[in-house]
Amino acid sequence: MGRAGGRGLGRMVHGADATVPDVIEIRSAHPVERADLDAIRTLHDTAALADGHEALGSSVWRDLETGGRPGSVGGFAFEGAQLVGYAHVTPSDNFSPPHWAAGIVVAPTRRGDSVATALLDGIVEHVRRTEPGEIVLWILGPTDADDQHAAASGFEPSRDLLQMRVALPLDVVAREPDGITVRRFLPGTDEAAWLAVNNRAFRNHPEQGGWIASTLAHRMAEPWFDPDGFLLAWSTDPAGLAGFCWTKIHQPGSDDAGLGEIFVVGVDPTHQGTGLGRKLTVAGLGSLAARGVRVGMLYVDGANTAAVGLYRALGFTVHRRDRAYQREVR
Repeated sequence: MGRAGGRGLGRMVHGADATVPDVIEIRSAHPVERADLDAIRTLHDTAALADGHEALGSSVWRDLETGGRPGSVGGFAFEGAQLVGYAHVTPSDNFSPPHWAAGIVVAPTRRGDSVATALLDGIVEHVRRTEPGEIVLWILGPTDADDQHAAASGFEPSRDLLQMRVALPLDVVAREPDGITVRRFLPGTDEAAWLAVNNRAFRNHPEQGGWIASTLAHRMAEPWFDPDGFLLAWSTDPAGLAGFCWTKIHQPGSDDAGLGEIFVVGVDPTHQGTGLGRKLTVAGLGSLAARGVRVGMLYVDGANTAAVGLYRALGFTVHRRDRAYQREVR
């Protein structure tokens, strides 16, 4: 397995902390080696089978599979030779403002002790020594115990994200508003216009706002990217991009394989309140259905009651609740 080097978690726990069982050893590694990655996948599959959903989000997997960004680190909890817990933290400087993104997975047999807290304490210490700042920790389908472990390491809940699903095709027809033309995204042509509208539509949003060219380029380099599923609504009055609906079909091998996702739908503030968002959502779901997808899904902020109400009216129901926790490290 990989070993700590230079700026890893910087500590090893082996019975030294009374809250961590004597049989548990904490190590760290950067980069995460191939053998490490195989062990993480095995642990993740075991946890997903028990929980019914994934534990680590796409930003963690993207970092792991590309060798890790400078500054990222993986924390490993071992019981003998068996991996029973893993935490990952990586700089998310493709966003404005920059922050650290973190995720964690713990074996079902080890959730009753303080393995999770020890791993989270380790990534906090790594951030403190590397480049202090805000850490955003995502836990998918959190339990009361997850809340307690996060709180023990100084993380506070900041927002809930609902995963909602609907059967496709919808029994709804979307008509384009007057003066609106919808077409597919043209790589190499539409990036600047899309970034401008996205950042106006999601001003101050913690994930979707503040995108820069490299953020978009990273997403367009994903294996699931398909410009045919990236719809842009162009207006004649005022002229320009009015809104968009970007869809994603989850690839084989993922926990959500075969699902069609409304990755993001947005409307420029000058066109909000016109019903364009609903029409773009319906058009995106229609695009997914036309490509053979039979279940649509999306994520929406639980506090956005207007959007939740819209999706419920289209037939969506809540499938899972995810939670972001934040901690400022100084």
